[in-house]
Amino acid sequence: MASKPITLQTESRGKRIPKLPSDTSIYVQGSTSDLYDRLSKETGLSAARLRITCDGKPVPNDKKITVSSAGLGSGSKIQVKDLGPQIAWRTVFVIEYLGPLLIHPLFYFLRPYIYSGAASPPSTLQTLSCITITLHFVKRELETLFVHRFSNVTMPARNIFKNSVHYWVLSGLLIAYFTYSPTSITAGEGSPLLTYAGLALYAIGELANLNTHLVLRNLRSPGGTERGVPRGLGFDWVTCPNYLFETMAWVGILMINRSWSTAVFLVVAGVQMAAWAKKKEARYRKEGGGKYQKKRFAMVPGVW
Repeated sequence: MASKPITLQTESRGKRIPKLPSDTSIYVQGSTSDLYDRLSKETGLSAARLRITCDGKPVPNDKKITVSSAGLGSGSKIQVKDLGPQIAWRTVFVIEYLGPLLIHPLFYFLRPYIYSGAASPPSTLQTLSCITITLHFVKRELETLFVHRFSNVTMPARNIFKNSVHYWVLSGLLIAYFTYSPTSITAGEGSPLLTYAGLALYAIGELANLNTHLVLRNLRSPGGTERGVPRGLGFDWVTCPNYLFETMAWVGILMINRSWSTAVFLVVAGVQMAAWAKKKEARYRKEGGGKYQKKRFAMVPGVW
């Protein structure tokens, strides 16, 4: 039997949407993505700006979910919210990581112009710090462009400034200024044992982190929003081994440059990742059901 169109009642949620009609028609077997596209044409706003809910429950923008399976029927009332100007998550990540990626080489090569008394060449530890941190963010940029698949396509454009502070200021300006100074602890001689141990930990952390990202990538089809249960290296230990290995890599960098500024960034980033990991564990338990093996620790085995 052919699919029949149904009529949905609409209302603005929050700020009024001038062109939002009082009702709209959609085929019951059409996808919720079709519903977003229809309202986008009717309101003149991009589908990425719109959020649709029904009785307080979100209606996802998904080509694989039908209108009927989303719980919508003829006469259902949906609320439509304008989220404001949006920016692609991929673009956000590229901009965030670009800061420290540019800042560290600039501070390293322009030391004589930034610091007084910096006529002598940079120390071995300063050179290693620049190399490891720059490679870290090169890896981040490449993963953003070629590895990551995002469940949410966009975010509010205004958030780009808030998100960039963490990377441009903390991992960029703060670490760079106090690492490449001629009076910094990094300018001195380091312990070879500590330096080599830091390099090894850094390399293991970065490679293991990349492996985790590849595992997560393969759980989602291109352009899809589905979530699967990840398995592989680290996933038997904690909920988010990518955060664990990220932390390992930064501990390695700290062992190399020994700067308090790196320790500050590591603590701030660690606290944030721990909070994300807890939320992800809760989501896995909710969505994974019996397929998901509950984890006692979200990020660091035996600790958190």
